[in-house]
Amino acid sequence: MTVDQLSTAASIQTSEQRSLRNGNSRIDETDHDIIAALQIAPRVPANALGEILGVPTSTITRRLKRLQDERLMKVVGRFAWPLILSGNPQQIWICCHPGRAMHVAEQLKAFPEIQYIMTTSGSSDVYAELFPLLGTNLNELISRRIPSLEGISSVETQLVLDSRRVALSWRLQRLNEDQKDALSAHIVPVNQPPLRSTEELTDLEFRTMGELGRNARMSAAEIARTLNVGSSTAYRAIQTLLTTGAISPRVEVEPGAVGYPLAAIVSLQIKPKSIGKVLDTLAAHPSARMVSMVTGKAPVVFHGVYTGPQQLAEFLTKDVGALPGVQAMDTSVSHSILRRYWMDRDGLRIGEQVEGLLRR
Repeated sequence: MTVDQLSTAASIQTSEQRSLRNGNSRIDETDHDIIAALQIAPRVPANALGEILGVPTSTITRRLKRLQDERLMKVVGRFAWPLILSGNPQQIWICCHPGRAMHVAEQLKAFPEIQYIMTTSGSSDVYAELFPLLGTNLNELISRRIPSLEGISSVETQLVLDSRRVALSWRLQRLNEDQKDALSAHIVPVNQPPLRSTEELTDLEFRTMGELGRNARMSAAEIARTLNVGSSTAYRAIQTLLTTGAISPRVEVEPGAVGYPLAAIVSLQIKPKSIGKVLDTLAAHPSARMVSMVTGKAPVVFHGVYTGPQQLAEFLTKDVGALPGVQAMDTSVSHSILRRYWMDRDGLRIGEQVEGLLRR
């Protein structure tokens, strides 16, 4: 893929970012700092956040409300995979008939199991991630229902064997070490044995998990009012969910809205003895949003975000070029992202989460 092609793909997201900033909505430096802080401690109280950032609490509260009201940022809960899935995720690469990529991508939205959708330039036209929710007939989905969608010419499915890094680990590199340390004090540690199924949850814990999935900043008092229980009871339910890792708060924001308009997926053919080291090295890279080991001829798949084509080119030539055992590389650049973490996207704006993820 040439630099010109990369520039064309990046310009799609860049124009959306420019439109966002030229309109009534604008993400400024203070907003960037708030988002960066919430990526570290998504549930940090507004007054503590203001103190750490040196911003009045009233400003923090107002900015948080605006970012969420305008659908530029959400703080949601990531459910532990063993509690909602019947198996490992699948990565799906789709080739389409000419001019049908967007139509195929839109059709994929009908499947609640599809948690990520993007149209790409590269060897495939559409990339998607399928998470087999409890009760899903996976074989039916990947062998018949998805391949039979109008406009598809071929489908390649890869089983995710190891998720070395997931998207909630991606961070804006803005805050100093003192600020990061202060924010870390507001993180509830996962120090209890993980749950094996939602059947281990009480009815209240299960309903609390659903509320935190939609808004992971809900306080015990807000949960108590919503579910009509006492604040101390709601607090205990929240603590159970957080300390067992049943739910992990995460910030959802389109990277293009915060200065990273170019998204790319790099698939690498690696000599078997080097796969582990490559996974570890890529997982530590600041551009990484997801790093996986998958089945197929290219066992390492890297998702990254970049400020533009030059930064991606440097990553491919310097960072990937220095990895041991690389035999071949295939790069796909995003044209548009239609869904991320089960929330449909309208450019840089975030929609509601797909219903029915949490099941008994």
